[in-house]
Amino acid sequence: MLDLRTVRDNPEAVRNALTRRHQTDLLGEVDRLLELDLRWRETTVRRDALRNEQNTVSKEIGRLKREKQDATDVIARMQQVAQEVRELDDELRDARAQMDSILLMLPNIPHESVPEGKSEDDNVIVKHWGDRPEFDFEPKAHWDLGADLGILDIERGGKISGRGFAVYKGQGAKLQRALISFMLDIHTTEHGYTEIWPPALVNRQSMIGTGQIPKFEDDMYRLDQGAGDDADEEERDLFLIPTAEVPVTNLHAEEILDADELPIYYAAYTPCFRREAGAAGRDTRGIQRVHQFDKVEMVKFTSAETSYDEHESLLANAEAIIQRLGVPYRVSLMCAGDLDFKGAKQYDVEIWAAGQERWLEVSSVSNFIEFQARRANIRYRPEADARPEFVHTLNGSGVALPRLVISLLENNQEADGTVHVPEALRPYFGSDRIA
Repeated sequence: MLDLRTVRDNPEAVRNALTRRHQTDLLGEVDRLLELDLRWRETTVRRDALRNEQNTVSKEIGRLKREKQDATDVIARMQQVAQEVRELDDELRDARAQMDSILLMLPNIPHESVPEGKSEDDNVIVKHWGDRPEFDFEPKAHWDLGADLGILDIERGGKISGRGFAVYKGQGAKLQRALISFMLDIHTTEHGYTEIWPPALVNRQSMIGTGQIPKFEDDMYRLDQGAGDDADEEERDLFLIPTAEVPVTNLHAEEILDADELPIYYAAYTPCFRREAGAAGRDTRGIQRVHQFDKVEMVKFTSAETSYDEHESLLANAEAIIQRLGVPYRVSLMCAGDLDFKGAKQYDVEIWAAGQERWLEVSSVSNFIEFQARRANIRYRPEADARPEFVHTLNGSGVALPRLVISLLENNQEADGTVHVPEALRPYFGSDRIA
């Protein structure tokens, strides 16, 4: 969430950010926010003046009673002032709610290094790694490979749960488990992350804290049944997590950390659930776009001074996984128009899928600066007696499994229909081949 003072003191910076993001439809909301803010401040002054009068009148009533004088008129005035204060308090609450609603819908301000552009076509490729495989036969797409090998059953996944769900069988299930352990081991033993096993259900405030709600609520799976008739409101308003970013970032919601605790690195494996409303028809064949998938996520809490350096190292951590598996990839710096709602700067890592001859996004690596921390109220104290400041939060997939599995199957297939397993993964998988 943007700082209200930033909008108040430098509205042109916010307007420029919206223009860069090609979200000019929100410019009117900035104007409305400024009007509400002015009204809120003016009303606050009037309310506070009346409260001061209340104090004065209250003292006057006490004096009149002590002196046994008639206080009827003064009491009537106090009652009138009290009513006016209540009405102004209602106005302030209404204005504040409207202001907060607008602030929750305004995106982050892009960093100055973010390139101009409107869509993914304007993203800037900053790195290529690895050589694309070449075949002396016609390579298959993963949906055919998975079916032929008996490791991927999309038809039965649809029968059980509907479109956008898949079943991994035998070596397919084992491949999932191997990749999860492989990635977590590298992040925890080599990159310095602490492993977290978080809940897969979170409350509404957690989703607001990381920015999924209200803007993306239609893409989320919401559970509104709760835990029975005696469940409280929070228990009745839970969401399946779209990413481990949500529960892991909210571990420190409403906390003040010590400076010597930073930076904090967490890595977590979770299943992820996304409805992706409006995505029907896009990449729906196979497991490229599914409603339930597995992912290892990396989350960082840092100071403002180090967050962009930490962003680069976070990207390197994601790249390390892909390099160990020998998968060709490229890194794109997202343009302002394709930048995530929450992000100030974002890299996307895309891996090559030979069976389809296309690049598939497998990781987004983002620096949110204080945007999430302000929503979730995550602060740190730079020094013992210093005023708390908001941390910077960052996250990146380390990495998502479905498209990684696609790439491993399609890039490593043999003419006989088998798939060789990358050497780094063999100790986890227990074999050098999927057959």
